[in-house]
Amino acid sequence: PGSSIMPGKVNPVVCESVLMACARVVGNDVAATLAGQSGSFELNTMMPLMADALLESVALLAGAARLLADKAVAGFAVNEARVAGLLERNPVLATALNPAVGYEAAARVAKRAAAEGRTVKDVAAETTRLSADRLGRLLDPERLTEGGVRAE
Repeated sequence: PGSSIMPGKVNPVVCESVLMACARVVGNDVAATLAGQSGSFELNTMMPLMADALLESVALLAGAARLLADKAVAGFAVNEARVAGLLERNPVLATALNPAVGYEAAARVAKRAAAEGRTVKDVAAETTRLSADRLGRLLDPERLTEGGVRAE
């Protein structure tokens, strides 16, 4: 590890390589799109370009995914307590309160929680008439990832 001017620094070459591969795939998509527009009826003389762009993109993305997994992501450990704490304090959670308390009240909860560095749940418990059980259901992160808005 170490860069030319900073000993111990690790340059983000894997991430940069993945970004370059993605940029090439975007370029291939544009090339394939333009080639597809060149067809007349069922004839398209640019079909080889479309196939080449597709195959190159698949190979690039497969290689980039393997590289990212093996060299950048493997060995990561999640600090679940830290993640949970950051999530509980994230004002975006107040959005889930909208159906129950309305936009204005949810916005006040979000702003106060952010200003005071407190959890959305704690501020909502103080400032709304929602029970602890209902707040727990409304602000459950796993439930929120399922999508859709559920009326209660």
